[in-house]
Amino acid sequence: MTLASADAETNYKLPLWDGPAPNHKESHLKETIYKRGQNEDLDRIAYVQDPTIEVRLPSPQSATGQAVVICPGGGYAVLAYDWEGIDTANYLNAHGIAAIVLKYRLPEDDSNVVPHLSPLLDTKRAMRLTRFHAQKWNIDPNRVGIMGFSAGGHAASTLGTHFDEGDPTASDPIDRLSSRPDFMALIYPVVTMKQDYTHNGSRTNLIGEDPNQELVELYSNELQVTPQTPPTFLVHSSDDKSVPVQNSLQFYEALLKNKVDAEMHLYPYGGHGYSLAIGRDRLSDWPARCVAWMKSLDAQ
Repeated sequence: MTLASADAETNYKLPLWDGPAPNHKESHLKETIYKRGQNEDLDRIAYVQDPTIEVRLPSPQSATGQAVVICPGGGYAVLAYDWEGIDTANYLNAHGIAAIVLKYRLPEDDSNVVPHLSPLLDTKRAMRLTRFHAQKWNIDPNRVGIMGFSAGGHAASTLGTHFDEGDPTASDPIDRLSSRPDFMALIYPVVTMKQDYTHNGSRTNLIGEDPNQELVELYSNELQVTPQTPPTFLVHSSDDKSVPVQNSLQFYEALLKNKVDAEMHLYPYGGHGYSLAIGRDRLSDWPARCVAWMKSLDAQ
């Protein structure tokens, strides 16, 4: 894979796929970046046509060897790329953790052959690609996790419950690598597609207005947990009106049932979509708690 752009030795953008992405079809849609926020200074990306990873590395002196693929949220309609992607990457870098921000395809009908397949294809590829470049990026290939916010949390938990070990016969060496994350961090995540507690926008965008029961259960990730699901860190707020806290509670229960290491932090306030929660009192503790948990995995 060739380097697409290099802003500095520690900041790379790479195409996710060599050539056309699988499950892609040509359409009239154009990838769009627009501003949204109080001061209209936050990037949102819609109609992703060219999935990429943006690699942000800590200095070699600070690197711990851990890496995290970050999936921004946005209801499977847009990506909150700066707010939940780049800001988080910078925070992780400050703690010696390599960060790979994934610009994954969104499951709209016009440019995806089977819309619900594209996010999982892209998260799998991002995980494999990170492992493929592990030596170059000063990463331990056995310490690569995934973090997702909101619908990005659904994309992340889908990878953690639908991964594969790679194809040893593949001609592409990247495809021979495992797509299983070594750990997951799910931040106010969408987890279920069942009507009781789902986020309806994410559900509709991913599996359609009237999905069959098999598809609902396939992407209700609390039903897909096994003992092989990676260790997981969860953050949610009890007053989240967009994505009910039961998404995290049900996933946590499934992890415990399957004897998967899990840590969950529930806050009484915060609502939804607070990213690093800077200036939000106790809520702003969650990133430090997450980093401490990630570091504790090395001692287990």
